[in-house]
Amino acid sequence: MTETARPLLPAAAAPPEPAPSGRLLARAALLIAALNIAGSLLGLLRDQAFAHVFGADTDTDAFLVAWTVPEVAATLLIEDGLAFVLVPAFSLALVERVRRPDPDPVRALVAATLPRLMLALAAGAAVLIAAAPAVVAVLAPGLPRADLAVDCTRLTATCAFTFGLAGYCSAALRGHGRFLAPASIYCAYNVGIIALLLLLGRVWGVRAAAAGVALGGALMVLVQLAALWRGRRSWHRREPAPLPPARRPGRATPQAFRLALVAPVVVFALSRQTQVLIERFLAAPLPAGAISHLNYAQKVAQMPMMLSLMLCTVTFPVIARALAAGDTERARRRVESDVVVAGTIVLVGASVVVACAPQIIHILFQRGAFTVADTAATADVMRVYALGLLGQTLVGVLARSYFSEARPLWFPACAMLAGLAATAGAGAVVVPVWGAPGIAAANALGITLTALLLLWGSGRRRTALPTRWAFGQLARLALAACAATAACERAADITSNPLTALLVGVLAACSAFALVARLLRVREFCLLFRPVTRKLWHAR
Repeated sequence: MTETARPLLPAAAAPPEPAPSGRLLARAALLIAALNIAGSLLGLLRDQAFAHVFGADTDTDAFLVAWTVPEVAATLLIEDGLAFVLVPAFSLALVERVRRPDPDPVRALVAATLPRLMLALAAGAAVLIAAAPAVVAVLAPGLPRADLAVDCTRLTATCAFTFGLAGYCSAALRGHGRFLAPASIYCAYNVGIIALLLLLGRVWGVRAAAAGVALGGALMVLVQLAALWRGRRSWHRREPAPLPPARRPGRATPQAFRLALVAPVVVFALSRQTQVLIERFLAAPLPAGAISHLNYAQKVAQMPMMLSLMLCTVTFPVIARALAAGDTERARRRVESDVVVAGTIVLVGASVVVACAPQIIHILFQRGAFTVADTAATADVMRVYALGLLGQTLVGVLARSYFSEARPLWFPACAMLAGLAATAGAGAVVVPVWGAPGIAAANALGITLTALLLLWGSGRRRTALPTRWAFGQLARLALAACAATAACERAADITSNPLTALLVGVLAACSAFALVARLLRVREFCLLFRPVTRKLWHAR
């Protein structure tokens, strides 16, 4: 179920938001949650198949160096970069269409941006393919199987083109309030990788997984084409325009790709993804399998963060449209709610990750070539990664609110660069002593610093997020997470069966978190329990 977006009027002329709007947002968020969970489960199945067939050795390290290309491309072209530019651009184009339907701002935006974007993406993919040996040498100097990493990098480099097209389609659909097709792209992506991995893994080795990345990228575009084709008529339908108010500066027109607007987003997205590059660089000299342990730990530990950001995927166009129409109060309320809800989800997940890390890795990966020693090493790293999950989530939530505004903002990029410097500096110091867990600790330190800077700066923007209130709510959630971790660990110790221990631990963590958060008067939990409290009071 999706919500068809309707153009908003300026704050002075727009009617109040209809009551069903919250329910529609919740339904869209649940839809995205279901599809993202399916994509994440397929991603786990992909990693399980990869671990079962190849284990954790020099060949898997070589592939994971090549895997850096789709990781960077996904952040820059799908999740952050293009989305931060194009979702507000399409949102503002819809507002402008009501003010001045001729010429159509949406068509002008597509005509001005899509052809040049496709040309740039094709050129970028060609450069990556040609420069694959240099890319591997920079990412992982001294890698034992550099030749294999080069072959895999040339296959995965195709995603620089396909991911860009997929990201453009996703931004266009989300800007129009359509979330089904964009939410399904990672399902298609992982299906392509799993298919080639199982069909050709024994013959091509890890190159089969790299070829699967190329196939999955093409499938990401294909699953969205049908939605774009079905929606083209409704998007171009003219609506009666009200009396035009004073024009406000925006980026919905062909100027959406001006360097002054795009550069802050690109620097932010690249800086965020560079944390992974630093990890691979620091882990390259470590014993064989270290990069693989880091990869598995990071993929599992980040699942709570992915769940926490699903609501923000839906609310991002809402915030952008509200700011485009001048309704800053509505945007501020939305950001406040997103911070608390996303923080709650990620901290509940982090408490389970910390308390039940060995059980989770045992259930997901310990089979075939993935040994007990690999489980222990991956669990140790994953527990440390979990310390930075709240920071990761806050960066995702607050970055969307920053880039919803029409003017270019360099503060998020500067905050990300500061966190990146902290990650690199801390990693250089602790990795010789702690090894792979030290890399995870440096990552947590850097991203937490970035989150604190973004939270501090958010109180000085148009949406004026009350930072003291936000810090207070997050501190209470952190205390609830500590209680949930202790409860989860004690509950999981009851049985030696990994699956049973995990299920009991999750139940204990959720119960303890909800109780402590309510006692500490976290706003969202007070609103959640208020109807129950009223019923009990009237029943007396």
